[in-house]
Amino acid sequence: MFRNQYDTDVTTWSPAGRLFQVEYAMEAVKQGSAAVGLRSKTHVVLVCVGKANSEFSSHQKKIFKVDDHIGVAIAGLTADGRVLSLHMRSECIHYKFLYDSPLPVGRLVVQLADKAQVCTQRSWTRPYGVGLLVAGLDETGPHLYQNCPSGNYFEYQAFAIGARSQAAKTYLERKFETFPECSRNELIRHGIISVKEALAEGKLNGSNCNVAVVGIGEAFNTLDSKAVQQIIDSLEDRADEPPVDVAPVEGEQGAVQDDTDQAAAPMET
Repeated sequence: MFRNQYDTDVTTWSPAGRLFQVEYAMEAVKQGSAAVGLRSKTHVVLVCVGKANSEFSSHQKKIFKVDDHIGVAIAGLTADGRVLSLHMRSECIHYKFLYDSPLPVGRLVVQLADKAQVCTQRSWTRPYGVGLLVAGLDETGPHLYQNCPSGNYFEYQAFAIGARSQAAKTYLERKFETFPECSRNELIRHGIISVKEALAEGKLNGSNCNVAVVGIGEAFNTLDSKAVQQIIDSLEDRADEPPVDVAPVEGEQGAVQDDTDQAAAPMET
């Protein structure tokens, strides 16, 4: 029934110094649908794939707006992600009421990590089975953070979580050096391409692909399905274009032939 005798309680350590309940929560994140985040000097983009229980149901919402300057994309248990996003909204409202200014992204991420860490040291709770990519903008610029069920958090230039996220990470690792100088639309294209790399089955379209953007002069917003579909179609059109053949320079081949003939001609005596 259990993996071993040390995984029945989140507060029970194994002899190897591991908390298996926390590892199980992190495994739930790996089983969730893929989510990708990318950051440039001016914008942060979140892209994720929503799952549908059947052909007759709608796709699950994987991106949540927290405030005008912060949003999250989740992978794992959607219910846990919804509860955490509600907690983040409450923190933003409370800070705004007290200080009349937006909550800094880094401070909110630390508060979220502390809330997740508490669940790893109390026997009557369980870890949150969801991973979050937090995109935000504050006085120091755009930020992209990852929050883990263990309570750890990291800031990234680009990152992917969820099922088959390694394929998306491979694409991001090849292109991430160009991300700081990318425009808003270029960053969105990179995000959609990386999500397509992580797609296990089916086809990416405007209904199952969610895209959100936040940046300088642009509040956090989610693109509608028509706009996402247009971007996907434009990427497919580029992929279907035949390679351009480079025509030889006129007279170049003849010049080479003339040089060859001259070299092969016998010398007069």
